Amino acid sequence: MAFHVLRMALSAAVLLAAAPGAQAGPVLDKIKQDGKFVCLVNPNSPGFSVPDSQGAFRGFNVDFCRMAAAAIFGDGAKAELRGIGFSDSLKAIISGSAHIASRGITATGTRDADPGVSFVTTTFYDGQGFMVPKSLGMTKLADLSGATVCAEEGSTTLLYLADWFGTAKLPYKVENIADKTARLQAFFSGKCDAVASSVSALAADRLLAPKPDDYVIVPQRSATEPLALVSRPDTELEKTLFWGVQIMIAAEEFGVTSQNIDAKLASLKDLPVDEQRLISPTGPTADMAKKLGLRPDWSAQIIKQVGNYGEVFEKHIGKGSPLAMDRSASPNRLARDGGLIFAFPVR
Repeated sequence: MAFHVLRMALSAAVLLAAAPGAQAGPVLDKIKQDGKFVCLVNPNSPGFSVPDSQGAFRGFNVDFCRMAAAAIFGDGAKAELRGIGFSDSLKAIISGSAHIASRGITATGTRDADPGVSFVTTTFYDGQGFMVPKSLGMTKLADLSGATVCAEEGSTTLLYLADWFGTAKLPYKVENIADKTARLQAFFSGKCDAVASSVSALAADRLLAPKPDDYVIVPQRSATEPLALVSRPDTELEKTLFWGVQIMIAAEEFGVTSQNIDAKLASLKDLPVDEQRLISPTGPTADMAKKLGLRPDWSAQIIKQVGNYGEVFEKHIGKGSPLAMDRSASPNRLARDGGLIFAFPVR
């Protein structure tokens, strides 16, 4: 009997050894060796990723690229940012020509099951919606019956359209247009009655209209969407990205900001224990850094160079920004305030 059990255990071990598994860390090791980190963003999405007057990308999604570079190199400016379309971004990750994408990609089961990509963590909770000309007077989704809808080819939007209109038993037509500029031009010129996408994308696209005030976003949502960081499959890179985001969220929960981080480090021993754990170069985050091959002060560098989650939100897409998103009514507020954002234990 003992021999039979041993034989089964050995057989299982052989199978596990033969089974393909996640890479242990070659991608992150190569990034550090080359000193090069490529992060893909949307080429023109105001508030989320848009080039400034010098051609440098700025925005909410861009700051997660900078977070990763600050964690890996101690310098957020070392992120090599590339503006790229949705379909091409996933192809670039799978081919290995880029390391991560931070450009509003919806995490779905079939996408995450692809062995060439890893959906690491949600950075923004969104929903599917429609932008329409204000002159049409549409105030609810049912008003879209018979509408021609512009949508991005290859996106989850097409699936959501089929689901929603099919369930509602309403007729519609769709114009599949992969290129964003061409898609918006078709909509703004009247070729489509509506354009469908995630609400955050629509809010940004509205600012690209010749007259933004001529367009509105229908208040109702047809689906929910978790927008996530996507990376090449690599355990150490994925953990670095995941815990980098957790550090940003925890920093907001504890009131640690890019403005007060230096003062807090200077009086470290006087801080509450949770804050000490988060930013101490000899605490739990330093232990994490040792295991991942990062700098001991990586958590402090993320907060100092990029900011906490709330800072990044308000700076780029909050009330004071052109997008003027009200975080107090958003699922992207902290869980203690009724939202979905909370940090995993950094300890």
